[in-house]
Amino acid sequence: MKENAEINPDRLLRRAQAAKYVVETYNVPCSPKTLAKLACVSSEGPPFRLAGRFPLYPISGLDAWAQKKIGPLVRSTSETRRVA
Repeated sequence: MKENAEINPDRLLRRAQAAKYVVETYNVPCSPKTLAKLACVSSEGPPFRLAGRFPLYPISGLDAWAQKKIGPLVRSTSETRRVA
């Protein structure tokens, strides 16, 4: 994948491409099935548009969603209880 600075943040990705982008860019586990489930039963997933019946995910929305899933930097597991 290209560096984030070289990727158009408004580019729309199909579900499989979106999952691959999240995994390759942020190393956050993500699968097309997870994105599909989040789109149906939760408001916690990344934003998307519909083109007919096909969801299209903007890269900017995927970036924001993945970064929100990553916790703050800590030095010890005991710090995670104080941060949360």
